[in-house]
Amino acid sequence: MTEPRQTHRSDEQPEAGPARASFMNVPGSPVETRRQLLVKVSWMLMWMIYLVYPVGTLLHGGHGLAARVFGWLCLAVFVGGYILLVIFRSAVGMRPRSCRLIVAMMVVLASVSAFVLGEAFLTLFTYASVCVAVILPVRYALPGVAAMAVLTATVGVLSHAGGDTIPTLTLTSFLSGAAMTGMQRLIGTMKELREARAAVAHLAASEERLRLARDLHDLLGHSLSLITLKSELAGRFMDAGKDEAARAQVADIEQVARQSLVDVREAVTGFRRPTLPVELAAARTALAAAQVRLEAAPELADTWPGLANEEAGVLAWALREAVTNIVRHGEGATVCTVTADETWESGGERYAVLEIADNGRGPGKSQLGNGLSGLAERLALVGGRLETGPGERGRGFRLRASVPLRTVTAPVCRAAEEPDRSG
Repeated sequence: MTEPRQTHRSDEQPEAGPARASFMNVPGSPVETRRQLLVKVSWMLMWMIYLVYPVGTLLHGGHGLAARVFGWLCLAVFVGGYILLVIFRSAVGMRPRSCRLIVAMMVVLASVSAFVLGEAFLTLFTYASVCVAVILPVRYALPGVAAMAVLTATVGVLSHAGGDTIPTLTLTSFLSGAAMTGMQRLIGTMKELREARAAVAHLAASEERLRLARDLHDLLGHSLSLITLKSELAGRFMDAGKDEAARAQVADIEQVARQSLVDVREAVTGFRRPTLPVELAAARTALAAAQVRLEAAPELADTWPGLANEEAGVLAWALREAVTNIVRHGEGATVCTVTADETWESGGERYAVLEIADNGRGPGKSQLGNGLSGLAERLALVGGRLETGPGERGRGFRLRASVPLRTVTAPVCRAAEEPDRSG
């Protein structure tokens, strides 16, 4: 099997791609950077298209100077309140009472301007309805939006608006507010999901610490009890003048202590070794932060249940390193595909293969980085190999890690062979 040219960029630890993540702003969260503010303002400006009606009335509606000045003032104050509630409410830390006062002011301005300047200003009720959905609790938002739609129709009738204008703007007001209500519920769900994810991570870490504590108790409890017993025997033999028997007990103590040290090191190594399910979940989070979609089969984490710990750990390192490359250097990448496969070599040995590919601009002419060099060394230690190069049709970057597929049997618990005297 020929190995493709190993070229790509690499670094040690994955991070959320500050250049790209800075454009992101989770709905409902405060604006943290200027780029996030620019993105949020751009989205808001798309919905300002409805203001063309009141602006057109002020420019070409034939109103007098006093009416136009009044209209521009109403429009400026109204838009300022809308921007404050939609964009800067979380950043400024406004109290609910202040938000309600601003919405009440917007409703009054929309009503007065509709009576004074005509039906074109009924459009402002659409924005007021959106703000009502933003500030009210979820269970009251939809009734509040419905009340705004009724108020829109009432003001339209009292201000003698056109017959087609009233139902159109009433429906627009209700649908806009209802859409924002759905968005607010989505924001709440996302917040709960983030909190649940943090809780799951905390519980997983606590469970892993408990596992390590149990393992150390089982390992050291037995060994220290045996060392204590043999130390007592050695002391008795020395008191009785049986030097050879005492030396034999001391030699056993040394052997048990050395084996205990090996067991502790193995337990700590297992604690530090990454696993494919954990790395897959971490990859999904890191790639989502970098606006890259992860495509991986749900059963991928359980593809090789009998794979030895060393080989499984190296595959997890390979996934981590590949995600690091995509997040930090995968310019233009929008999709990351992770697949698992098995292959047979000419010598009859079976290999587990993990392949990670993206659809970015590719490796270019960059040289092999430290991360990929370290990964190649890890794979070589377990008899595996690393293949890197362009993806399909020359686009993106592909990382292919192969390890021997050696199944292992569960070790016999030593506690079953000897009684536990750890207490």
